Amino acid sequence: MLLSSGPLRLAAACAAGALALTACTSDGTAPDQPPASDWSAVLADAEGQTVNWYMFGGDDVLNTFVKDEVAPRLDALGVTLKQVRITDTADAVNKVLGEKQARRDSGGAVDAIWVNGENFATGVQADLWSCGWSGDLPNAKFVDLEDPTVAEDFGVPVNGCESVWQQASSALVYNSDDLDAADVASVDSLLAWAKANPGKFAYPAPPDFTGSMAVRSLLYADVGGPDELSGEFDEAAYTAATGDFYDRLNAIEPSLWRGGETYPTSQTDVEKLFADGEISAYFSYGPGAVASQVTDGVYPESTREAVPSSGNISNHSFITIPKNAAHRSAAFVLADVLQDPEVQLALFEATGIYPGIDVSRTSDDVQQQFADVQQSPSVLSLADLTANAQPELASGYLTRIEKDWTTLVLQK
Repeated sequence: MLLSSGPLRLAAACAAGALALTACTSDGTAPDQPPASDWSAVLADAEGQTVNWYMFGGDDVLNTFVKDEVAPRLDALGVTLKQVRITDTADAVNKVLGEKQARRDSGGAVDAIWVNGENFATGVQADLWSCGWSGDLPNAKFVDLEDPTVAEDFGVPVNGCESVWQQASSALVYNSDDLDAADVASVDSLLAWAKANPGKFAYPAPPDFTGSMAVRSLLYADVGGPDELSGEFDEAAYTAATGDFYDRLNAIEPSLWRGGETYPTSQTDVEKLFADGEISAYFSYGPGAVASQVTDGVYPESTREAVPSSGNISNHSFITIPKNAAHRSAAFVLADVLQDPEVQLALFEATGIYPGIDVSRTSDDVQQQFADVQQSPSVLSLADLTANAQPELASGYLTRIEKDWTTLVLQK
C-alpha cells in the first residue's frame, strides 16, 4: 500500500540490523561506495557492474531507444544495462520497501527506478532513497536545478534524491476531421462538443497515471488553475475547490465512451480506442510520441494536439536510486548518461519525448540540432507546450483526488 505524502525525513545513518556492521555516509550508504562528486572513482567502481533499471516497459518505442542508444553508451563505460520492465512503478518501490523491512541494507535488487511523484513521496517517507547526489553528476550542468518542476516532484523537495531525464507535458490529442480549433480551445468547449457527440471522448480510470492527470486537468479548468491547491495538502482548501466538482464529472458521464458506464483501465486502452476510430479526443502525457503513431499509420494524418485555455500540466520524469542499491556507481553512470545532451537529442529524435535538460545550456551546435529536428504537424512544439504549463499538485492532493474519484464517480 502506498504511503501518503509527508515531511522529508532523510536518515543520517544506516538502519540498525544484522547487515549494518559498518559506519555509513551522510546519505545512508556504505563508505566503500564513492560519492558522485568523485566522478573518476565512480567510473572506476562502476566498471564491470550491471545496473538493474526498473522502469515502465509498455512503450515499445522507448524500449528500443533504451536498447539501441542508452545500453551501448553504458557498455562503452564498462557498465551493463539490465532493463527490468514493469507495469506499475509501485512494484519496484514496494520491492525496495520490502528489503528495508527485512533489514537488507546493502546488495539490493533494485539499482535505479524511473519513478513518479506519488512513489517518490512513498520512498521519501520510508527513507528509501540515496540523496544529495544528483547535482554532482557531470551532466547536471545542463539541468536547471532551480526550476520548480526539477526542484520538487509533486510538491516533495527533491533534495538531490533523484535526477531528471525527460520532460512530460500534457496535451489534448484529437482528430481534426471531427473537431475544429474552437472545439479544443477550452475544456468547456471540449465538453460541449462531447455532449453533442456522445461516446467520442474518453479518459482512463484513475489511478492510471494519465487518467489521474485528465481528472486534474478538468479540475484546473473548473477552479481556474492550481493556485487554490498550492502547497501541502489542506483539507479546507480541498473541500472548497472540489465542492461540486465530482457532481460535474458525474454529469458528463453520458458524453463519455460507453456513456460512462465503464472506463478504460489504462492509457493504452484509450490510445487503441483512438486508433480504431471509436473516440476522437483524449488527454495524453506523451504528446511527442503521437508523431510516430501517425507516421506508422496507427493514427490518422488528421491527428492534431491542443492546449486548452486553462493550460496543461507539466512535470519532469526522474531517476532515483535506493540506498541499498547493490550497484550505486553504475546507477550514477546511468543517470549521467541519460542527461548527456547527445542522448537527450537522440531521445527527442527517436521518440518525440521532450528533453529533461535545459537545451539553452548546451553548445550552439547542439541547440541548432534540436532546432533542426523535423516535427510532425500532428504534434505541438516544445514552446507551445510550455507557454501555459501548470505545475503538479502535491502528492497528498493527488492521492485524495484519486480516492474520491473512485468513491464519488466510479462507484456512484
